[in-house]
Amino acid sequence: MIRRTFLFAGASSAIARQTAMLLKEKGHSVIGLSRKEPDDTYDEYYQVSGYDFSTFPEIGKPIDGLVYFPGTIHLKPVTRFTPAEFTSDLQINTLGAAAFVQAYLSDLKKSPNASIVFLSSVAASVGLPFHTSIAMAKGALEGFAKALAAELAPAIRVNVVAPSLLDTPLGNTFIHTPDKLENMQKRNPLRQIGKPTDVANAIAFLLSEESAWVTGQVFAIDGGMSTIKN
Repeated sequence: MIRRTFLFAGASSAIARQTAMLLKEKGHSVIGLSRKEPDDTYDEYYQVSGYDFSTFPEIGKPIDGLVYFPGTIHLKPVTRFTPAEFTSDLQINTLGAAAFVQAYLSDLKKSPNASIVFLSSVAASVGLPFHTSIAMAKGALEGFAKALAAELAPAIRVNVVAPSLLDTPLGNTFIHTPDKLENMQKRNPLRQIGKPTDVANAIAFLLSEESAWVTGQVFAIDGGMSTIKN
């Protein structure tokens, strides 16, 4: 097996850490970037002040895959969002992803089988009340990913994983009591809340040579929520 190198932005998230552990078990190297304190899950780790072009460190070696994990969940009526809040969600979810690609595209082009994966949300494809800001940001991210896939083909593949609610610290607000957990499970066709492993497996597949004929796709890892009506 060829040892490959992957670079994660938002490396402190539960999904990122699960994906890193999975890839390392397969013998690969994973470099993490995060605003939070160093994490020994990673082979190399860089603490950054934000997700814009000026804050990304120089890696200076071939990178086989980029994954952009940062995300937000701000839910409230559209009339209560301020312009600054809309802008913040766009910056973190979408503009940061674009800056991440710009920063490391030259390193990615040094790989013979490079791949980029973005994290979206079921809210980009299903109209959900109070999700206007995140739906707008993730919808823009999915459009960016498809255009980027066309631009970088055939050398670099670009795909998106779009989960529904997961059992992570980010999603805990919505499932932290038995009643909330039961209500959220009932909303899902498989009557389950997703786990970080569910998404990590999909990301690992999209980074691997097993997905060599896959690009420009949005993979719904959501228990059927985006396509099945209960």
